[in-house]
Amino acid sequence: MPTPPPTRGVIFDLDGTLLDSIDDLADSMNATLAALRHPARTIAEYKTFVGDGVAELVRRALPEDARDEALVQDALRHMRAEYAERWDHKTRPYPGIPELLDALAARGLRLAVLTNKLHDFALKVVERLLPADRFDVVLGETDSLPRKPDPAGALHIARKLDIAPEAFAYLGDTDTDMRTAMAAGMFPIGVLWGFRGAEELRKNGARALIERPGELMNLLPPA
Repeated sequence: MPTPPPTRGVIFDLDGTLLDSIDDLADSMNATLAALRHPARTIAEYKTFVGDGVAELVRRALPEDARDEALVQDALRHMRAEYAERWDHKTRPYPGIPELLDALAARGLRLAVLTNKLHDFALKVVERLLPADRFDVVLGETDSLPRKPDPAGALHIARKLDIAPEAFAYLGDTDTDMRTAMAAGMFPIGVLWGFRGAEELRKNGARALIERPGELMNLLPPA
């Protein structure tokens, strides 16, 4: 397994990396589909739909003949309302994540979250479900920066923390995360406890794969 270069910062994806949120996402979208008289989708399907923002999740979950823009926007409004009511019903940090964040902070590493959730909502989620004081930056989708896999958000974090991109490890569970890290010149690490598998992560640039959060401490060299 390749060893990252000397590391000063770590960027984390949120859903599927720090938080196991798939049940609340699926329940919210299935409630939306029911309201619009469409069939429900399975958890396995939702694991392939997430990662590129809520609008893409909605578009992918809708039947193919219900994906014109007006129908997508109507379903998106429903989904946002449903998710606002239940986003924290079942969502929890993955086992070992709080301990990992403590260990990384104790080593002096700067930590950030980069997610395709809307920015204000991402701040709320991190504040409620994670030790928010461990993160120097939490960045979600905004009008001023394109969504992942565009590297703009990752590079914005690097500039804000005054750390060269190559001194970041980037952890995520989807092809979107690996492509973001590659485009930003960061070290892509795929996590196998999330929503996608090893083949997808490797194919899209993962330089290392880890099965449990604590493995990261042995992988990262000191800066």
